[in-house]
Amino acid sequence: MENLLKLIVIDVDGTMTDGGIYYDEYNNEMKKFNTRDAAGFFAAHQVGIKTMILTGRESIATFRRMKELNVDYINQNVKDKYNFLKQFINENKIEKKDIGYIGDDINDLPSMQFVGFVGCPADSCQEIISRADYVSPICGGYGAVRDIIEYYLRKKGVWTDAICKVYGVGI
Repeated sequence: MENLLKLIVIDVDGTMTDGGIYYDEYNNEMKKFNTRDAAGFFAAHQVGIKTMILTGRESIATFRRMKELNVDYINQNVKDKYNFLKQFINENKIEKKDIGYIGDDINDLPSMQFVGFVGCPADSCQEIISRADYVSPICGGYGAVRDIIEYYLRKKGVWTDAICKVYGVGI
């Protein structure tokens, strides 16, 4: 089996969500996450790939959903994703080629320029689409993260086995 990524870094707004931010009359912030993305996270974990959320906003809803998905590293309110990620990989001795990145907008671009694999939703900005190794046909918030992880793991020949182990089914 080919070497797999060691870490997949994932943006939230516009990638795991449709980019909308909803507020109610009590000033609560709400986000809609797609349940299909869970299979991608669980399959990545099954094959030994760690996951990191790296987002510029902070939200209790994001924290709650990422805990449900067993995300290894939850980093919110990060305004300079590039320098944060650079410091993280230096401290954790991870090679750039061993990192994947899934994002959708300009603030993700600097980090995407030095990782081994880049995926993005269909409705990402043009600069991100131009950099991506894989552009999902699915828009952000509608299962694009699962599709990107599935694409990568299928390409490496480990998707089916991982899903069978996660869900206890034969495919």
